[in-house]
Amino acid sequence: MFLFLSKVLPIFLYPLGMSCLLMAIAIITFWKRPRWAATALALSLTILLLGSNGWVSTGIVRSLEWQNLPKAELPSAEAIVVLGGGTKSQLPPRPWVEVNEAGDRILYGCQLYLQGKAPLLILSGGRIDWKGGGPPESEDMAKIALAMGIPDSAILQDPTSLNTYENAVNIRKILEERKIKKRVLLVTSALHMPRSLLIFKKQGIEAIPAPTDFLVSVQDIQELTFSPQSIILNLLPDSHNLNRTSQALKEYIGIFVYRLKGWI
Repeated sequence: MFLFLSKVLPIFLYPLGMSCLLMAIAIITFWKRPRWAATALALSLTILLLGSNGWVSTGIVRSLEWQNLPKAELPSAEAIVVLGGGTKSQLPPRPWVEVNEAGDRILYGCQLYLQGKAPLLILSGGRIDWKGGGPPESEDMAKIALAMGIPDSAILQDPTSLNTYENAVNIRKILEERKIKKRVLLVTSALHMPRSLLIFKKQGIEAIPAPTDFLVSVQDIQELTFSPQSIILNLLPDSHNLNRTSQALKEYIGIFVYRLKGWI
């Protein structure tokens, strides 16, 4: 039940969901409470404009992504842990496993292995039956890793975890069973890294951040004030910015909820 609620309830805290809720309130109150309706519509428009604003979107995403920028070359560790969330299963009409934007996770994890950063690649991620279905994400990532030249003997899988907390718990068990020192390179999206590090620390794992899948680059920051045209464009509503804002809010909400549950 927690898993389902964790996917549903936050929707109404994201700009689009909250705006839809406010518009529904406006429709219900329009005839008997026109001032309430007008207020709800004004709030809905304000939330959409702010959430889809390039300045707001870039700022809130950067506040998370740039917390764990590597200051030097990544050190070696006992294992490289790659968290799921970046693959699409080989379901018709897809000819093979596909990656989404977060697919950088498995690509970067494989690159670190090929650079000799660790002797093991641990792939963590199950698949929610009622949200896409298909084989576990760890299995999909393993196919990509094998295609990139990672030997099967170097790949370990956690195919059952369905959220970041379960990722950390299951990784801890794998490390203990294999008598591996709890010092790993943790690969996940830069936006997801702050919450992930807190959870892994709570499980007693020394996780060295190896962030990837950055949504905001130095170039993006510079473009905010590059020209009058870019300034105007970033002030106008944009669905891409709205999506980035929602992703960042998801992480802040996740940190808050995980603190309440004692997971971080």
